[in-house]
Amino acid sequence: MTRIFIRKRTGFLLGAAMAGLIAPSVAQAEEASKSAPPAAEGGGRASAPASVIDIVVTAQRESQSLQSVPISVSAFTAETLQRQQIDNSLDLQLSLPNTIFTKNNFSKSSFTIRGIGDLCVGSSCDSATGITNNELPLFDTRLFEVEYFDLERVEVLRGPQGTLFGRNATSGVVNFITAKPDLNGVHASGEIEYGNYDSRKVKGMLNLPLTQSLGARFAGIYVNRDGYTKNLHDGARLDGRDIYAVRASLRWEPSSSTTIDLLGYYFHEKDNRLRIQKQKCLRDPTGVLGCLPGRLGNDYTNNNATFGGTLTSREYLTMQGGPGIGALALGSLYGPDSNLGNPLIADPRTVNTDFHPTFFSDEIQAQLRIEHDFGPVTLKVSGQYQRTRTAASQDYNLSVNNAALFLPGLSTLQAYGNGVAGPSLAQFGRVAAALIPNGPAGPYCTSIVEPSATGAFGGHSLCSATPQDFDRTSLFGRAFTGEAIVASKFDGPFNFLVGGIYSDYRNHNADYNVNAFNIDYAAGVLGVLTSLGQQGGQAAAGQPVTYPTVFLASPYVRNNSQLFQLKSYGLFGEAYFEPNDRLKLTAGLRYNHDDKSNRARNTIISFPVPYGTANAFDSPFFAAYDADAGRPGIQPVQQRDATFGEFTGRAVIDFQVTPRNLLYASYSRGYKSGGINPPLLPIFNISDSFEPEFVNALEVGSKNSFLGGSLRLNASAFYYQYKGLQLSRIVSRTSVNDNVDADIYGIELEAIARPIPALTVNINASYLHTKVSSDRYITNPRDPSGGRSDAVIVKDISNGSNCTVVPNTAGNSAASNNFVNFVNGEINAGRVVNSSTGRPLFRPGAGLQGTTPFPADSGLNGATGAYSICSALASYVASAGAGPSGVSVLTDGVPVNLRGNRLPQAPDFKVSAGAQYVVDMGTGGSTLVPRVDVILTGGSYGSVFNGNANRIPSYVIVNAQLQLNGRDDRWFVRAFVQNLTDSNAITGLYVSDQPSGLFTNIFTLEPRRYGIAAGVNF
Repeated sequence: MTRIFIRKRTGFLLGAAMAGLIAPSVAQAEEASKSAPPAAEGGGRASAPASVIDIVVTAQRESQSLQSVPISVSAFTAETLQRQQIDNSLDLQLSLPNTIFTKNNFSKSSFTIRGIGDLCVGSSCDSATGITNNELPLFDTRLFEVEYFDLERVEVLRGPQGTLFGRNATSGVVNFITAKPDLNGVHASGEIEYGNYDSRKVKGMLNLPLTQSLGARFAGIYVNRDGYTKNLHDGARLDGRDIYAVRASLRWEPSSSTTIDLLGYYFHEKDNRLRIQKQKCLRDPTGVLGCLPGRLGNDYTNNNATFGGTLTSREYLTMQGGPGIGALALGSLYGPDSNLGNPLIADPRTVNTDFHPTFFSDEIQAQLRIEHDFGPVTLKVSGQYQRTRTAASQDYNLSVNNAALFLPGLSTLQAYGNGVAGPSLAQFGRVAAALIPNGPAGPYCTSIVEPSATGAFGGHSLCSATPQDFDRTSLFGRAFTGEAIVASKFDGPFNFLVGGIYSDYRNHNADYNVNAFNIDYAAGVLGVLTSLGQQGGQAAAGQPVTYPTVFLASPYVRNNSQLFQLKSYGLFGEAYFEPNDRLKLTAGLRYNHDDKSNRARNTIISFPVPYGTANAFDSPFFAAYDADAGRPGIQPVQQRDATFGEFTGRAVIDFQVTPRNLLYASYSRGYKSGGINPPLLPIFNISDSFEPEFVNALEVGSKNSFLGGSLRLNASAFYYQYKGLQLSRIVSRTSVNDNVDADIYGIELEAIARPIPALTVNINASYLHTKVSSDRYITNPRDPSGGRSDAVIVKDISNGSNCTVVPNTAGNSAASNNFVNFVNGEINAGRVVNSSTGRPLFRPGAGLQGTTPFPADSGLNGATGAYSICSALASYVASAGAGPSGVSVLTDGVPVNLRGNRLPQAPDFKVSAGAQYVVDMGTGGSTLVPRVDVILTGGSYGSVFNGNANRIPSYVIVNAQLQLNGRDDRWFVRAFVQNLTDSNAITGLYVSDQPSGLFTNIFTLEPRRYGIAAGVNF
């Protein structure tokens, strides 16, 4: 078996990147091409076995042979990335056992390793999978957006890293090692690629020795292509890419014992990327849920169930101001919704949207590393600065609103504004001027996000031929990290490694916003009612107007994390004892300390702002306003702090049975600190914070080389006991996080064989079992009935959320149904009274119609639905004799027990296999190398609630390529195809909240890509 230190000849690497670097021929020159059969070893003519390359990795923070490290780790050299067509992290996960990578809902990404990933959502969440660059942790990195280039290798460590890495990742670590300057000579490489979707890619690298002790390396990549997604609305191609990244490195070796590395990196993207490829929904015809939980369909959300739909409905506006105000409605809760008429589209690469997405992101990284060899010990000191920015928008519902449904209400708005109904209602003219300046036929103006929170009413709007609804996510973050490690290299049986790391991270305005025409409309109309003293209650005769002419701010959903700060340090160390050449004992301990602070506020049409106010938060009513009738008032800025500290560690025993066969057993304790949940509007029974998670992990494994080094076979088995695993769900337009306990076990096999020098075969296989291991009762947002057939799911038309009415005696469905019908009757009659004023809470004549059965395929087991006001229902329950007794109103719904459910993003099995064969062309040393890779990923779930609507089907991906290499690897030409069968593989799901209608965002792999590439190396 041949051992190669990859970094020694990285100068020959094609200006590569994490994905598609150099030709196999380049690696032949660097590494004697042990894993890609070289012509120098016979080019396929010999029949004797050839050794499988043994890569050197830093999985234990020092250079070691991959086969001697008692950890489950997969390593990919630059050559391996190229020949397996691993261009990015979506490709990388296909070749890793028990590993899934997916985009998620808020312009971020998640690696899930052995069932554990970044399932927590929010500014204060730590990464379960540590992402490091040259062993230093990254925060909110955009590294997943760019394709890989000029890497020395990628290491993926599976299992909790309880001692040595980053901030103590619980699932594993993905470590990107960049290529360093080579002081031994001038090297350069370049590659161009062209493919379908008019895809163009250029990569390059230049290595320059400046002196005998100083060298520089420059590398970059540019990618531009048309979108994968067709927009039926206007024929445009969406989800394109326009990306570039550059990296510059300096290496100075002032002496034989000192090495200083300096790295600078910049990434930039500005294009029409879709954060969410497609939405799925089984439409709820009742509108109570928007989308039903029976399965994922190709329908659109029933917009009557959304926050904007309920607040602009005839029923709600009638309750607020009487039939005259009800005439302003954009529709009825019981009528058609504005998504009707959109074409049903099964193809995930086709959408129908009237809003073109925008995506901007960039990142800066700067690193300094100093290594010095003192003889008995070595010292490594590293520092890193990182800055990231992201701003992205897209159609919130991926649909086109039917403006014809809005015309009656908009016409009434214009008429009232023109004085038809008298001078008091002429205030509606201010609303019309802001939203429909040219009249009901359009254009229609929707607020855009800006700091003043005045939106369209302050002149900040997007006007278009159709009513818009779109979201925007943004982030500005920066981080400083410093680390120092001292490692011994004594000749005796005892050695050690000790170190410390400190990180200071903060992000500003990590915001998520939803803008919609109907939310603007509600903000304007309800603002006029507030001006008239009618919003939330009918003014008494002769009562003066409470407010001047106002609108309600902010006229859009704004989840505003103004400032999150993290200060974290870790102290760690390991001791190694080798009583003989075959046995080694490792013991490690780490202390982690995290201080977190979050300042945040959520606003949505909450407080009155007089027209003409430059900044909504300067409104004289901002601080004092508190609405009647259960309407949410403005939420003050919430400052929350949390501190976490914990000891973790590991113990390992490994035994070298023979020089080529290693057995090991390990125990490690992983830890991930807790965090702070964002504020909610309206306020639900959700904890302000979530707890840390812990894992006790046992693993046994074996690493082997057989048949003279021509067969490598590694195997491992593991068992995890999780305490407080962090999972997210959306409640009230905000992601909140819960904790559950879980058990996980599985096995993994990795094999590489070279029966003859010309042929290389690799096979990976894994099995994974996950389950929630203890009782944990949480409400499923998709199904607030909790599976009870006697439940009535209620849509609260004042805020778009759902509550559930259930009889205290199970099965007595008549009681709950009669109760909802009774309260609806009270509201319709105007008999619901505001206890603080003694006035009727709502005007009569709302027309609420009681309970309605859901369709048979709803997945709701016979439950019924209704529109009402949850606070009114709760008040009647609390008032003795007010209505039928024996029922309960559950604000969040009926909790369900998660015990026994599978964890999300945890496929039960994965199998991948690849083969390549080197054909000696007999023309001056050129070779032809065909290669095929096949990956099968088993089924999984996108949510811990499991069920048909959360099921992710299994999928198969096939990649193939044919590469012609020139003599001495000076050039190559390659034809390739990725995802040969054009599989629409889904990698992840995210369920929206109830005020959004419970649609499901899906995230997919890329479609079939094919093209040609050519490169040179010298």
